[in-house]
Amino acid sequence: MTSTDPATDGAGSGRSTPKKKQRSTKVMFASTVLLVEAFIVFFATLVGFGLLKDLPKPAVLSVGLLLSVLLVAVCAVLTRRWGYAAGWALQVLVLATGFFVPMMFLVGALCVAAWWYGLRAGGRVDRENRQRAAEQDRWAREHPLPE
Repeated sequence: MTSTDPATDGAGSGRSTPKKKQRSTKVMFASTVLLVEAFIVFFATLVGFGLLKDLPKPAVLSVGLLLSVLLVAVCAVLTRRWGYAAGWALQVLVLATGFFVPMMFLVGALCVAAWWYGLRAGGRVDRENRQRAAEQDRWAREHPLPE
């Protein structure tokens, strides 16, 4: 009796036949960095709200909250061609918040480093996954299962 489960090849070996699109590790890493950064900027906004006496409080809140929302929103466009450029632009803005809250120069630099490393390591993992999938497909073609 043959298996009718579409997730197996019919021989019961559990070898998957339908191809599921692999999620990009680079996008996942970049999204994680941006989300963590959004929280950091939100809390830095609260610090700026309490410490900055020269600037109007509504402006401090508005700019900080807008930057936090933009950091979250860019996560949705990382699969587009311009998504990573938008992420880099936001990294510059986060770093520039150091002009208002000096500790953000250090925190922003750490965020930029995490962003860069996430893109680099995520891209490397994605390349390795594509290579492994291609080698597995080639091996499966060269070694078909007996019927």
